[in-house]
Amino acid sequence: MTESSPELTFPNVGPGPDPLSLTDLTEPVAPADPTTTDGAEPAHDAILLLLHRDHHAGQCRRQVRAVADRYEEFRDRGCQVVSVVPEPRDRVREWQERYDLPFPLCADPETTAGEAFDQPVRLGPVGRHFDLVGRMPAAVVLDIRDPAALEVVATYRGRSNMDRPEIDELLATVDRRT
Repeated sequence: MTESSPELTFPNVGPGPDPLSLTDLTEPVAPADPTTTDGAEPAHDAILLLLHRDHHAGQCRRQVRAVADRYEEFRDRGCQVVSVVPEPRDRVREWQERYDLPFPLCADPETTAGEAFDQPVRLGPVGRHFDLVGRMPAAVVLDIRDPAALEVVATYRGRSNMDRPEIDELLATVDRRT
C-alpha cells in the first residue's frame, strides 16, 4: 500500500517546531561534523504517526510512554515519532507535562489527521462527537525520503480501544518499509 500523504500542520507541545508540519520533518540538517560529509542530509527517513483516541484514554497514555521508553530504537532507524491527540492544545500539554515525551506531541481538536488517514470511528455520529467512545487508535508509517511526496507505506487501524500494534511490531514495520 502506498499513497500520498496530505500536508498537515498542528500545534506542537512537545520537542520540535511549533506549529509542526509533517514536511518540517523532511528538512535537511547541517552535518554534525562538516569534515565528514559534503552537505546537509535529511534528519529522518520515516515518520511514525500515532493517532490517539482521546486525552483521557489510558491505553493511549500507556502507548506514548512505551514508545518514549524505546524512542532511541526509532531514532536509530531514522524514524521520527509524532503523536497526535484529538484535543485542544491545553489538554495535550497535560500529557507533555506529565510524561515529558521526547518526540512531537500535537493537538488536533478538529481531528484533521484522523480524517486524512482514515482513523476508524465507531458508533456513527455519537462516536464522532465523543472521541473516547468512538475513535479507535491508528498508527501510520510515512516514508519521507522524497520531501516532495510523503508516502504512506503502512497503516494499522485499531478495531477496538485495545487494538494497537506492539512496539516491536512498529519497529519491524519501519525496518521493512523504509
